[in-house]
Amino acid sequence: MTRIPLFFPLLVAAAPALADVSDAGNACIDALRANGTPDAQGGEVLSDEFSEAGSLVMLKDAGGTVWRCIAYGDGTVGELEVVDAADDGEGAMDGASAPMVSGEQRVKFASGTSGTVLTATLAPGAAVRYLLGAEKDQFLNMYVKVYNGALAYQIFNPDGSALLDTIGAGTPYSGQLWQSGDHAIEVYNDGTEPVTFDIGMSIY
Repeated sequence: MTRIPLFFPLLVAAAPALADVSDAGNACIDALRANGTPDAQGGEVLSDEFSEAGSLVMLKDAGGTVWRCIAYGDGTVGELEVVDAADDGEGAMDGASAPMVSGEQRVKFASGTSGTVLTATLAPGAAVRYLLGAEKDQFLNMYVKVYNGALAYQIFNPDGSALLDTIGAGTPYSGQLWQSGDHAIEVYNDGTEPVTFDIGMSIY
């Protein structure tokens, strides 16, 4: 895993963009700086993963807290949250675990954005169906990234026919839609252990 020092001291001008960090990564660094805490003024980039649905950037600040950031190609940041809080010496808890999901989940994009990335946990033998409204001739980009175990997913058109047959997580999808209405993305866990995953989706 690539770790890139951020080098942004509090009392000097902002450091220039680093050559090895994407525009999304730099947007996340700026957002972390702006949160105002002393620890947020330095740290490292743990990972920087590009996707049309929104780049996932993991940061660790100078105090050891790990942050999860979702940024888009236009430089906007859709999400910045703590996923692993540093121990403050007084029993501070780790970051909240990803929620357990099942059934149907309606996907809504934040105002002014065309995509989102969600993090969730799927129980063994369970499935979740994400409903995403879209119009004919638009394009859908999506991916499923697992943190442990294995998952599979399938995409259905509004009429129930298959837009994409079942494939394993880790293989992204990008394609044009040919129906209008709710498209369903079903994610399956056929294993024997809970699996935590990210699912990224964008419509354009």
